[in-house]
Amino acid sequence: MKVGLVGLGRMGAAIAQRLNERGCEIVAWDRNPKAREAQAKRGLRIVNNPHAVANAADVVLSIITEDKGVRQIFAGPDGFLSGEIKGKLFIEMSTLQPMTHRELAPMVSARGASLVDSPVMGSIPTVREGKLLALLGGEASDVERARSVLDHLTRRIVHIGPNGAGCAMKLAVNLGMAVYLQSLAEAISLGASEGLKLDQMLDIFGEAPTASSWLRGKVGVLKGEPGDITLDIRTMRKDVMSAIATGARNGVAMPATSGTLASLSAAVGGGWGDRDLAEVPRYFREFMLQTYE
Repeated sequence: MKVGLVGLGRMGAAIAQRLNERGCEIVAWDRNPKAREAQAKRGLRIVNNPHAVANAADVVLSIITEDKGVRQIFAGPDGFLSGEIKGKLFIEMSTLQPMTHRELAPMVSARGASLVDSPVMGSIPTVREGKLLALLGGEASDVERARSVLDHLTRRIVHIGPNGAGCAMKLAVNLGMAVYLQSLAEAISLGASEGLKLDQMLDIFGEAPTASSWLRGKVGVLKGEPGDITLDIRTMRKDVMSAIATGARNGVAMPATSGTLASLSAAVGGGWGDRDLAEVPRYFREFMLQTYE
């Protein structure tokens, strides 16, 4: 199967490798020349722009960072929509605002093609194992068609609802994660102010009702040890901003989320944006608490 792919960052590169191992022929592009060069050296076929990707494949995946960039790869001068795309299926895997998908879907449909949103839950190791959880928004027939590719990457595919519903679900998940991180940062800081040791607190948090597999997997990073970056702080900040924008559009108040955004923004402004999100509690203790004193 020939699959198009736009976006060769950490997740995109892992997806390309997984699909290649599963027998798919990949045609790819990324706006970053270094990313293109790196994947070309690994044998990936790299073309000149998103238009060329769509022209070469019947199913096209895209996974980049933000809404403006996705609009560009669809509707820009060399975007997907600049060529003949009738009958093609676009699987947009970026975590976006739902309104972006609701804006793009009719544009794609008007050209005789189909679009589903398919943000995923999981990280690089999950991609490599083919155990992502895909959250799909779109027509049922398009979701079924998307399985031919997504089955190689996932342990489960859930059809959440119409276009935009997959992204709404992913934003809700990431919002919960971000607010949990903020509460964890404050909880650790409170304990430290009472003389509790970090190791002791993390051990007890691992037995608490709020314990999770994520927490267990990030204990080392929370202690300041090096570890893999599963989701960086800058990207989580973008997702929280998208959640707030979506909530504002729908009249949903988000006071806790606004406070969380302040911490994430401070970390990004402090040069920690490319670090793993599990480093947020340490940034909060070491740099933010002094602003409240």
